[in-house]
Amino acid sequence: MKSLAPIFLAFIFSLNIYADTVSEKEKNALIKFYNATNGKHWKIKWDLSTSVLDWYGVQVEDGKVIALNLSDNNLQGELPSEFFNLVFLKSIDLHQNNLKGSLLNAIENLKELEILNISDNKLTGSLPKSICELKKLKDLELFKNKISGELPLEIGQLAQLEILALFNNEIKGDLPGSLYKISTLKVLLLNNNKLTGILNPEIINFHALQNLSLFDNNLEGEIPGGLEKLHNLTELNLSYNKFKGTVSKNLAVLDVLNMTMLDENGNPVLLEINTEKETTIVTQN
Repeated sequence: MKSLAPIFLAFIFSLNIYADTVSEKEKNALIKFYNATNGKHWKIKWDLSTSVLDWYGVQVEDGKVIALNLSDNNLQGELPSEFFNLVFLKSIDLHQNNLKGSLLNAIENLKELEILNISDNKLTGSLPKSICELKKLKDLELFKNKISGELPLEIGQLAQLEILALFNNEIKGDLPGSLYKISTLKVLLLNNNKLTGILNPEIINFHALQNLSLFDNNLEGEIPGGLEKLHNLTELNLSYNKFKGTVSKNLAVLDVLNMTMLDENGNPVLLEINTEKETTIVTQN
C-alpha cells in the first residue's frame, strides 16, 4: 500500500496542474487580444512569458478563463475575432478604455456570459442581433460610446437581463416590442439617444424595475398610466421628450425634472400638478 502513495500524490498533483492551466486556444485568444489592444501601453501589462494565472485581470477556474477585468487600463484598438474564442467567459469588464470598432456577430459564442461592460469607450456600429443569443446575460452596459442603429427586435430573448444601460449613444428608432417582455429588468437607462415612437403600455410588465431613464430622446404620445403600478420604481426621468397629455401627480413628482417636455418648436413645456384632481395639466410658458 505504501508504494501506491507516491502514485496517488503524483495523480493529485497532476490534477492541480491541469486545473491551473488553460487551453492553447484560450491562451492564444488572450495573446491576440493583448496585441490587438496595444498591450505594451496598458497601465498594467501582461508578462506573456509567465502563467496566464499571473496575468492582471484574468480569472481562471478549472482551467477555463471565466472573467476578464481590465477597466481603465488604457486598452486601445479593436477586439479581435479571436477574443470570442474565450467561450467560458462569465464576466467581461473593459469599461473606461479607448476601444473602437463594432461588436462582432461572433459575440454569440460567449454563451456563458452574464456581465458585459464595455461602457465609456469608442465603440461604433449597431448592436448585433447575435447579442440576443446570450441567454444568461444579466448585465449589459455599453453606455458612453457611439453606438448607432436600432435596438435588435429580438432583444426580448435576454430573459434574465437585469441591467440595460445604453445611454449616451446614437441609438435610434422605436423601442422593440419584445423589450417589454423582460420582466427581470431592474435598471433601464436609454437616455441621451435618438429614440422615437411611443412608450408602450406593456411597460407595466417591468415589475422589478427600480430605475427608468429615457431622458433626452424624441419619444412621443402619452405616458402610460401603468408606470404608477411599478411599485419598485424609485428613480425616473422621462423629461426632454415630446410626450403629451396628462400624468399623475405621483409620476410628476418622481420624475427628476418634473416631466419637462419639448414642443414641436423645441420649447419647454412644463407640467403643472392639478392638486384637486391629482393629475397634471400641460401649460406652456
